[in-house]
Amino acid sequence: MVTGAIVLGGIVMVQAQPGAGGGGGRGHGKRLMLERLPQELNLTSEQQTKVQPIIDQAKPQIATIRREAMQKIKAVMDSTMSQIRPVLTPDQQRKLDDIQKPHQGRMNAHKEPDDTMPE
Repeated sequence: MVTGAIVLGGIVMVQAQPGAGGGGGRGHGKRLMLERLPQELNLTSEQQTKVQPIIDQAKPQIATIRREAMQKIKAVMDSTMSQIRPVLTPDQQRKLDDIQKPHQGRMNAHKEPDDTMPE
């Protein structure tokens, strides 16, 4: 059960991170799907001139939503782990710490997300 909660939490965190899950790993890096549209749709210069301001306006809104979602996910994960930890033996707690270390490193690296997100 504990491992399931940790794995589920890790999956949620990875999918919410830029360049992971949801297609971000298909060689597109951190570029927002909207940013790729002009090239992928082969827009004319006139179309690009009209579309780019719309994309530019959406990016900060998306970044805000992503940041808020990540904070909520972290709060739920922290609460869940604080409830699970007392149930574990000292050896299991150490194992939990070892399992969580890689996830904590990724979380710290993404504390200040930029204006990109996976598709």
